[in-house]
Amino acid sequence: MVLDQPQHPLQVRDVEKPRPSKGQLLIRIVACAVCRTDLHVVDGELPDPKLPLIPGHQIVGYVEEIGEQVNSKFKVGDRVGIPWLGWTDGDCVYCRSNRENLCDRARFTGYTIDGGYAEFTVADARFCFHLPDRYNDVEVAPLLCAGLIGYRSYRKTGDAHRLGIYGFGNAGHLIAQIALFEERDLFVFTRPGDHATQQAARKLGAIWAGGSDQMPPEKLDAAIIFASVGPLVPAALRALAKGGIVVCGGIHMSDIPSFPYDALWEERVLTSVANLTRRDGEEFFKIAPRVPVKTDTQTFPLEQANTALDQFRSGKLKDTAVLVMDAS
Repeated sequence: MVLDQPQHPLQVRDVEKPRPSKGQLLIRIVACAVCRTDLHVVDGELPDPKLPLIPGHQIVGYVEEIGEQVNSKFKVGDRVGIPWLGWTDGDCVYCRSNRENLCDRARFTGYTIDGGYAEFTVADARFCFHLPDRYNDVEVAPLLCAGLIGYRSYRKTGDAHRLGIYGFGNAGHLIAQIALFEERDLFVFTRPGDHATQQAARKLGAIWAGGSDQMPPEKLDAAIIFASVGPLVPAALRALAKGGIVVCGGIHMSDIPSFPYDALWEERVLTSVANLTRRDGEEFFKIAPRVPVKTDTQTFPLEQANTALDQFRSGKLKDTAVLVMDAS
């Protein structure tokens, strides 16, 4: 499924089967979860994508061929996951200081390199993951972005005991499970009036759930904003205790309105999360099966990618959309 131009539907197209270059794996794809970042790319909200582009960066597949100079970490037939971060130079100041997620030359799966809305792809073996056996191919797909980026966002909150989550979609639901496993007090903020999602959050274990226009019953030590809504930033700051942190977990957000310095004062912190590191993935895939983190999914055949994106965009998806390459 190919994006020729942002703000236009993806096109079903036969393309030449890729061949692995030095350091790459050829992967036969079996599933690819649909992410809000895919929407940002398709809708033209992220600048300068590779065009034409095969989107998708929550890829599950099996190694079919191994290129030259790939270490022994993988063998033909291994199941692998391919995430958003697809390549870094390994030599810049960020890579050499364990901040490869900030590499100036980084390439991103389904954005600046072709991704997983396809039957085959090639990927840098250094940035592929072995996946926990506990999950089947569809279940594990959403963990490769909503899980990984969400986990990086969560770890930035440190040892915060009272944790707020703004936006209870894919990432929020996954990370809430880890927070509860680690015995945090969870406060969930949804669209005002979304009582069904609030009820689901309380059923999961949140001690409070309400609209994003409400204040929690007690001040928060930290808050993660997964919704791409800029006005939530000052709202979350107002909900923080002194010394608290607000983490913006999305790659794109609408403009943040001005707010009084009072909201930030008393050593409150506002930060963003950019991409992920391989260490994030290694840590997350160790803890996820222990919780165990559970995903709720709805499958679509590959050729119905536009339908999945449309339903995601309009808010009609109840669960995470996962494209499957062999619907039979």
